[in-house]
Amino acid sequence: MSNNTSSVPTAPAPRLLDQARDRLRLKHYSLRTEQAYLGWIKRYIIFHNKRHPAGMGKVEVEAFLSHLATDRNVAAATQGQGQALAAILFLYQEVLEQELPWLDDITRAKRPARLPSVLRQDEVMDLIRRVDDPELSLIVRLLYGTGMRLLECLRLRVKDVDLVRREIVVREGKGNKDRVTMVPQSLVDLLRARLAQRKLLHDDDLAQGRGEVWLPDALAAKYPNAGKQFGWQYVFPAAGFSADPRSGAVRRQHVDEKRVQRAVKKAAEAAGIAKLVSPHTLRHSFATHLLEGGYDIRTVQELLGHKDVSTTMIYTHVLNKGGRGVQSPLDRL
Repeated sequence: MSNNTSSVPTAPAPRLLDQARDRLRLKHYSLRTEQAYLGWIKRYIIFHNKRHPAGMGKVEVEAFLSHLATDRNVAAATQGQGQALAAILFLYQEVLEQELPWLDDITRAKRPARLPSVLRQDEVMDLIRRVDDPELSLIVRLLYGTGMRLLECLRLRVKDVDLVRREIVVREGKGNKDRVTMVPQSLVDLLRARLAQRKLLHDDDLAQGRGEVWLPDALAAKYPNAGKQFGWQYVFPAAGFSADPRSGAVRRQHVDEKRVQRAVKKAAEAAGIAKLVSPHTLRHSFATHLLEGGYDIRTVQELLGHKDVSTTMIYTHVLNKGGRGVQSPLDRL
């Protein structure tokens, strides 16, 4: 009697990128980080002629990082300390489950110290006045008035805005940390009107059999009906519905960040501001103007959500006027 065991087809082993994707999702990385990490891992493999990473190590990683720094002129913040290296380390540690005794010996490019671009208060007001769209104008005002990052603002949920206490809870900010910032008094009425409009839109979505918003996997499992509750809805929703790139579920997402980026750029050009201006410039300006107003650096650190006060210290350098505040001898003549 013949043994047919060998003829039974076996499932093919999952591709390396699929393994990495599964691991990223298991550890609840954001979709943006997932896409970036997979992109860097793919580039790393292609750079080494599609060799399997399990057979490579310190020499190959350094060669790839050097290629990014020299041939592709990738900024040190990306090449040495950012996503490229983080993605490769994730591959080895989390996917291939390899110990990396050579990790500390990796030559990392030094990130150059650069001062952030900061607007004067009159420039901020001029920029805000030139954002015509009421929704985008409110977003821009919030960015400057609260110090939130762009995606923190766009991902803001109704339940995290307390207009009585004038507080906003920023959930899962950079470093996956929550923090609290203020609601500017000048925006209370505008936000109250925005939330009222948001409630009407949500009620209409529910009437059409929709109205479910994306929730992190753990929350969706724990509270299966929370996705349709008003409190979980985005304060700044997209105009229409779109398919979730992971699950395929059709939902109303938040406002596209590119809309805000374009609006800020257009407003800065219209205002004749020669500096490089992006939505993040408003966060830099928020921090600098608080320090100018006499608030202590620890308070500003907490509002920005910086892990280390040394990160916040960069704004003290922005405050110095010409040569670290020293008066030129020419001006004493």
